[in-house]
Amino acid sequence: MRCTKCASLEDKVIDSRASKDGAAIRRRRECLGCGHRYTTYEQIERDDFRVVKQNGARENFNAAKLLDGMVKACEKRPVSIELLEHASEEITDELYALNLREVPTSLIGPLVMKQLESIDPVAYVRYASVYRQFQEVGEFIDEIQLLERRPTRDERQPEFFN
Repeated sequence: MRCTKCASLEDKVIDSRASKDGAAIRRRRECLGCGHRYTTYEQIERDDFRVVKQNGARENFNAAKLLDGMVKACEKRPVSIELLEHASEEITDELYALNLREVPTSLIGPLVMKQLESIDPVAYVRYASVYRQFQEVGEFIDEIQLLERRPTRDERQPEFFN
């Protein structure tokens, strides 16, 4: 690793520990040249896949773009960024588990909506309105009525009694 202060390539690892629920390793390093301490992260490099948009356009998957969409849907809502980051990581893991070279947005959108529905119903409706391209107020009303008829149990909370 190159020192962030003097650009030396000589360093030693002072501390290593798991980070991001075991998906990465956080390393605390010390430059042998100048003594500066800095942190690096190691994580598994995955094979990238492409996203196939509704209009047929293709682009590389971008996890930051996925998170940005969720953050926009939750704007001015009482939802922590940590919760959204965790939900985004779950979606990303599900997408990579498909082992597809190309993933259509028709698979991604419902995964995002499922997460948002359990996090914040208002954010869910906001996201659904963009994803499904609502054109009329009636479509919002229909979606809200469907949402109200669904059970309110958080899917991330285990069900102990049937």
